[in-house]
Amino acid sequence: MEKRVVELDVREDLKNKIEPFQKIMVAVKGLESGDVFILHAPFKPTPLFAVLKAKGFVHQAEQLEKKHWKVTFTKKGESK
Repeated sequence: MEKRVVELDVREDLKNKIEPFQKIMVAVKGLESGDVFILHAPFKPTPLFAVLKAKGFVHQAEQLEKKHWKVTFTKKGESK
């Protein structure tokens, strides 16, 4: 079975003072082992790392520009 990739850019939401947490949780819901969630944010979303780690994700963060972080979360095997 092929892995799914879900990509979400919340930079515009945050610029408009819209909290994207719920949108992020909806995006990762239902992802299974090996699936990937890519988040684009204007800052390194450190608090999110612990939240998604508890849901079975590992992450890799890279800063592409001054206000553009790309974080790739991968769902680990056999976690809920």
